[in-house]
Amino acid sequence: MSKALVRNTAAVGTRSVALIVNCVAFQCGWFACVLGAAHGWPLGGAAAAMTIVALHLACAPRAAPELKLVMLALAMGALWDSALVSSGWIVFTSGMLIDGVAPPWILALWALFATTLNASLGWLKNKLLVAALFGALGGPLSYWAGMRLGALQFAAPMAALIALSIGWGVMTPLLIMAARRFDRLHTTR
Repeated sequence: MSKALVRNTAAVGTRSVALIVNCVAFQCGWFACVLGAAHGWPLGGAAAAMTIVALHLACAPRAAPELKLVMLALAMGALWDSALVSSGWIVFTSGMLIDGVAPPWILALWALFATTLNASLGWLKNKLLVAALFGALGGPLSYWAGMRLGALQFAAPMAALIALSIGWGVMTPLLIMAARRFDRLHTTR
């Protein structure tokens, strides 16, 4: 076997491990936030998720565009989930610090989601329609799972699920495009 083939195989193996670690870290953070909120420990879950985000940023080969992406996702999430709370369609069961504003644990999930966009969800970068479908299905399913675990309630289930589907169907490709753009801007400087 040639040395180049061995190096390429090692690089592919390392990349695969990094993608798996990213996916597992996201799931651990998601469960920490949702179960923390469901059992009266919403800030504990948020702290766990933000620790994962901090580790991701510390290990990222290009931390600056990753941080921009995390901040953008946080801003989008704060606006979106606060709008859903203000509409009365979603009620978070714990962790609400300010009436009508999304709790920190759900915002931590937005930051955590951003860590997947250049890693385990990086395959969506050139598939924006698939990203839209992924968001339109995955977003509502995530909230539905959170509801089933006790972290939130749907005051108007059908309206909430439709809004979540439309919102995530739009926001997921927007965040994917931002990930692509921030990456490109950083590598051309």
